[in-house]
Amino acid sequence: MPSILATHSNRTWLDDQFQPATIFIKKGRIHSIKKGMPEHIDCPFEDVGNAILMPGIIDPHVHINEPGRTDWEGFDTATKAAAAGGITTLVDMPLNSSPVTISPQSFKKKLAAAEGKLHVNCGFWGGIVPENAGETETLLASGILGIKAFLTHSGIDEFPNVTEADLRKGMAAIAKSGLPLLVHCELESAVGTMETNSTSYQAYLRSRPKAWENAAIELMISLCREFSCRTHIVHLSSAEALPAILKAKEEGLPLTVETCPHYLFFNAENIPDADTRFKCAPPIRERENNEQLWEALGNGIIDFLATDHSPAPPEMKQLESGDLIQAWGGISSLQFLLPVIWTAARQRGFTLKNIVAWLVEESARFIGLGHRKGKIAIGYDADLVIWQPDEMFEVKKKNIIHRHKITPYLGQQLFGKVKQTYIGGVKIFEKGKMQKLKCGKVILK
Repeated sequence: MPSILATHSNRTWLDDQFQPATIFIKKGRIHSIKKGMPEHIDCPFEDVGNAILMPGIIDPHVHINEPGRTDWEGFDTATKAAAAGGITTLVDMPLNSSPVTISPQSFKKKLAAAEGKLHVNCGFWGGIVPENAGETETLLASGILGIKAFLTHSGIDEFPNVTEADLRKGMAAIAKSGLPLLVHCELESAVGTMETNSTSYQAYLRSRPKAWENAAIELMISLCREFSCRTHIVHLSSAEALPAILKAKEEGLPLTVETCPHYLFFNAENIPDADTRFKCAPPIRERENNEQLWEALGNGIIDFLATDHSPAPPEMKQLESGDLIQAWGGISSLQFLLPVIWTAARQRGFTLKNIVAWLVEESARFIGLGHRKGKIAIGYDADLVIWQPDEMFEVKKKNIIHRHKITPYLGQQLFGKVKQTYIGGVKIFEKGKMQKLKCGKVILK
């Protein structure tokens, strides 16, 4: 590989705007930047014209499921799908693998499983469960980027939900570490059953009401205030919780929030019965609710976007029976984060600048890498994506790279085609195919 490489675009994300610029890359980092097109370039050079050149996307919420449940996904297929979607860094969740990542020992097994299989960079969250709630210090010091908790059943028996009492045992240590506590916010209360109508999407929606989320978020805001612990609400779907979130942020609490593309792209009114591809928890809600999420994303109440990529084998999705009670609740979207969001955002008047903030800059800061990723600047890692925002394509099974070709985005016409993805200045994806493998690095705190 040459010692210096150069790439030029007429729309390079530089100094908070898109402008003509040439990036020079050396030893995996951005070595220098020249605005416009230099007269003389004495190194390998590529001009991508009007394609967007921006920092690689960062997805902080991905279920890779390895070791132990690699038939669900795995590091190889997940990180190839990420590369195809312009994602250069992701963070793996602590559950769905076996063992779950709740101790330094299980984290070592996770790292061993990832060895030699990473095509993009990968960090890891640890988990808090009742059995380790009072003993999180060693896990926090092991290299994980933060701690994940569930307030309702996770779907994985080895990763049980915590109670308020459990959180009280662990939050002081988490706060002291400076790492974030990520929380699946649903607190179950008595609601109508859907056993007699197991294929009705509206029945499923009613079975997980907004009140569950609202109550859980109120609890986490209270604990965030008490412990001064960085607290992050994952996959927000209830717009009714937004006033409480706004108030907490105005108070100065260290609270952050993400939502997911499926809560912004789809609406409950249009989801057919018995189509288990759409099942997730919390559920995809009504159009009016989801437009409020868009508004909150636009004004910064919601900080960034993440996929919550949660794949499962076809038999677990109950595709034939359409049983929304028994089906695994998770949506596969890792490869399509960028085009899904851009397609929906452009319809609402949002700009490419918003895309950079939601998919790159805020998530880089959140995972503690804002000093070296998420920006085109001298000294930053040369993790880059080049894409055409005006090019449309159809999501087809033959082009899906994640392990199982199950996604509600199948057949959708989307704007925003990824052309090239770079990790540390190495072109790993181009023309719809992986060009170089195993370029990803493990990210440890």
